[in-house]
Amino acid sequence: MAESILKENSKELAKDIVILCKQLKSPLANQLIRSGTSIGANIHEANYAQSKSDFINKLEIALKECHETEYWLELLFETGSLEEEQYKKLRNQAGTIRRMLISSCKTAKSNR
Repeated sequence: MAESILKENSKELAKDIVILCKQLKSPLANQLIRSGTSIGANIHEANYAQSKSDFINKLEIALKECHETEYWLELLFETGSLEEEQYKKLRNQAGTIRRMLISSCKTAKSNR
């Protein structure tokens, strides 16, 4: 159940980022779209992992991409490229996903 929520949340974030990046005039948009869409791709890929270690690795990559996405969002906001309302919404989405990924990684590692 939590896994499908994680997949859904990451896909929603990716869609919101794609829509945002279409509107952005910042060169940072490319960085944001790469990291923001990579989160869900790695979560999706984790479901087809070849081993427990591969599964954990994919989730950890998704977590790193989530941290990077939060960085680019913060930078876009602080440089005036992103409105506060949009920033808060996307930051909250990414934060929720990050916390879920941390929890999932801890659970997967303890179940080795």
